[in-house]
Order: sequence, then C-alpha cells, then structure tokens
Amino acid sequence: MTTHEKLQFIAGERRHGSSDTELTIIDPSTGEPITTGLAAATGDVDAAVAAARAAFPGWSRTTPAERSDIMLRWAEVLRSRSTELTALESRNGGKAIKLADGFDIPGVIDNVTFFATTARNLEGKASGEYSGDHTSSIRREPIGVVGSISPWNYPLQMAAWKILPAVAAGNTIVLKPSELTPLTSLLFAETAKEAGVPDGVVNILTGAGRIAGQALIEHPDVDMVSFTGSTPVGKQVAAAAAGSVKRVHLELGGKAPFVVFDDADIEAAARGAVAGSLINAGQDCTAATRAYVQRPLYENFVRRVAELMDEVKVGPADDTDTDMGSLISLKQRDQVAAMVDRARDSGAKVVRGGRIPKHTPTAGAYYEPTLIVDATQDSEIVQQEIFGPVLVVLPFDTDDEAITLANDTPYGLAASAWTQNVYRAQRATREIQAGCVWVNDHIPIISEMPHGGYKASGFGKDMSTYSFDEYTNVKHVMSDITGEAHKGWHDLIFGRH
Repeated sequence: MTTHEKLQFIAGERRHGSSDTELTIIDPSTGEPITTGLAAATGDVDAAVAAARAAFPGWSRTTPAERSDIMLRWAEVLRSRSTELTALESRNGGKAIKLADGFDIPGVIDNVTFFATTARNLEGKASGEYSGDHTSSIRREPIGVVGSISPWNYPLQMAAWKILPAVAAGNTIVLKPSELTPLTSLLFAETAKEAGVPDGVVNILTGAGRIAGQALIEHPDVDMVSFTGSTPVGKQVAAAAAGSVKRVHLELGGKAPFVVFDDADIEAAARGAVAGSLINAGQDCTAATRAYVQRPLYENFVRRVAELMDEVKVGPADDTDTDMGSLISLKQRDQVAAMVDRARDSGAKVVRGGRIPKHTPTAGAYYEPTLIVDATQDSEIVQQEIFGPVLVVLPFDTDDEAITLANDTPYGLAASAWTQNVYRAQRATREIQAGCVWVNDHIPIISEMPHGGYKASGFGKDMSTYSFDEYTNVKHVMSDITGEAHKGWHDLIFGRH
C-alpha cells in the first residue's frame, strides 16, 4: 500500500487531497520520485476558500504594524530553514543547487522583508477640502480572498510573489502551485504558520489545473485571481474570471529581445547573452531568447557566445559544480528539442548544442545549451516562447531596424539593450515595448522594482509597491464640513429657495 504525503495545506494544517488521483512528484534531474500524494478535488477547493473567507475578517482588521511584525518573523523562520528550502527547491525543480542557493531562496527572503515594510506604507492622495465644502480622504482596503495559480519554473519565488503582497495588504489567499512543483510552496505555508500567520490566511492546493485550478478561478467566494503562466492559459483564466467580474492579474509569456549595438562591449554582451539565455535552463519568461546584433559585431558575437556555451557545465542538480540543471520534465525537454529540430529543418543553423547531452543521467530531462543562427524573423523559433536553453541570434543594420525587430512579437515582458552610447540606450528604453528594459545587463530583479508585461505578456505587476497596489481597493471617503442642511448643489434639483 502506498504511503501518501499530505499535499494540501488548508486552515493551518497539512491534509490529504480528497480525489482518487495520485500525484507522483519527480526530481526531473534524475527521473526519480520524491514523494506521492493525492490531488485536490473540488471539495478541497471549497474547503480552502472557506478557510480563507473565515480568516479574512480577523486578518484584514489587523493593523499594518501587526502584519509587518509577523512577516518579519516569517523572514527569520525562512532564514533558519534556508538550507532545507534550498535543497528541496533544487530537487523538485531539477535546477542547479547553486541557483537555488544564490538566487531563489535569498530572493524569497528579501521579498518577505520588503513586503513586511510595504505593509506599513499605504500611499494615497492627501486628505483635503477639494470641493471646498467637504473633506476627502482615501482608504486603501484589502480585496478579500485571492485565488492564485503559480508556475513550475521558479516554484518558491512565484508562490512568494503571489502570497506576500496579498497578505501584506490584509487579504487571505488560496494558492495552487503547479502539481509538478508543490513542495516548497507547502513548506512556505508551514513557515508562515510558524511565524504567527493565522490559520486560513495562507492555503495551498496541489492538483490539476483543469480541476483544482478551474474551480478556484470560478469560485464565487474568490474576489481576485492572479495567474502566472503561458499566454494561452492566461486567456482562459481571464475568460473564466470574467463571468463573476473578478479582478484579474496576469503575468504571462515572454520572448525577450537582446539588442546589441555596434558600440557595445562585446565580451560583456556575449557573457550576458549566455547567462541570460541559460539561467534556470532557459525556463524563464524574461530569458534572453532572441539576440539582435548589429552587423559589424555579429560574427564575433556568435563565435564568443559559442565558446562561452562550451564552458557551461550541465549536470545533476545537487552537484555544486553544475552550472545548468535539467528542464522540468521529459515532456518539456522533448518540446524544446522539437522546436529546435523544426528550426533546423526550415533552414536555420545550429551552431552549438541542439541535442540531449550524453554525460548526464539518462532519466533526467537535460538539453544542451543551444545556439542558432540563420533563422528568419517570422519563424517559430524567433516568434514563440521556447522555455529552454536556446538562444537565436539574428543580424541587423540600422538602429531603426533593431527597434522594429525587438518589438516584432506578440510579447512584451522584458528586453535589454547593449550600448555605450547614452542616447541609443535612452531611445531603446523608450521605444522597446516591454515592462522591463535592462541596459548592459539582462535578468537581474529586485524587490523594490516591478515585474510585469505589455501586450500578450499580461497586465499587473509583481514585486514592488506597484504589486502591493494590485491587492488593494481604493475607496474615496467624502465628508461634509459645513453642517448645512441645504447644499449648493441641491439647487440643481430644488431650484433656488
């Protein structure tokens, strides 16, 4: 008889899912199972939402200072368990442990401390007598119960980006992480309870999107929906939420351009391109996936990127010498491989990689760092999200052409411009249609600044005070200060008396 782990966290305790569907959580770097459990059914969604609804009145009435103090304790609990979180995040996601240790876990702890302070920084228009006869003020109030869905590429960070601004603003939340990577989200909820977050404020459901996710989005007691994932699924989420006019926050796909002008530092650009395209095995919506290089630098850039890709060590996630771990699953690896094969068949040239590495565990979902040239602008490999360790490089001639090519996809999440000319840099940051444009770097994020896209990359922001704003309602309160029964505007109805 299989011993199941409790993969749900509802009303402050771990529970078994009530469905008959067994989930096996895999380490994709080895293909070995980590644990098994039962998936959430619609009844579990009802229970989690009910727990969040019951907890909302008390949590929403806590003062910002009280929420801040609890969240600061939460950060300390996370620090004390960072080694455990690092190992679990690496193993469940198949990512290099140095990435989990140097980026994922420190980033989450920093996010917690940031939102702990943001809870006490409610901004709004100053109170005042704007009409002359009334005092106006602004209240910032929590929305209610938030239903969130997070992806598998950065399991803990994406869970934190959903949970932290919501609870800092006084909301309660039900989060459904990807059923592939729920383990650190569950541990995150447990650390919240340990820090003093009341039961029911943070709830985690592990189950299939078409069952638990759909039920969560459509639930009548969910007041807001926040989703991070692919653009096609994001459209479905928006359509489902529209039925009950829920507030919707969407962080969707990306196809980040990496624009290298002819005055750029070519070594810096090449290193940035390799790091920016291979981080987390390329499973990053802001990854540098299509580089546009001005023709005088093009050949040297391609050569140097190929050399640097050869230096990247692909291997088991738990090896501290590994630079790049596996993809999330064999299915994802095969999808990436198929895109590369179709690009090759259509005339593109694979300069480096383009195959499964031979020295890695055979059951792991590995793919080599891959460099492609000679693709056309309208090809699938240039236009569509790959979500794997693949960089496509194309040449351009003029600055106008570079901006046009950079904007020539449905997406607009992130981009970068590489130049030593301040005017070129300013033009690129102004004219490239993306929620973030880096100059002479690609990928760094900070808690104080927003993350979110344009166009088919969605709307709304993660991190920063802009994210906090997403989870509040703005209420105008207007109070008469004259004490007069007859107001001047009444003459519009009663006439003059």
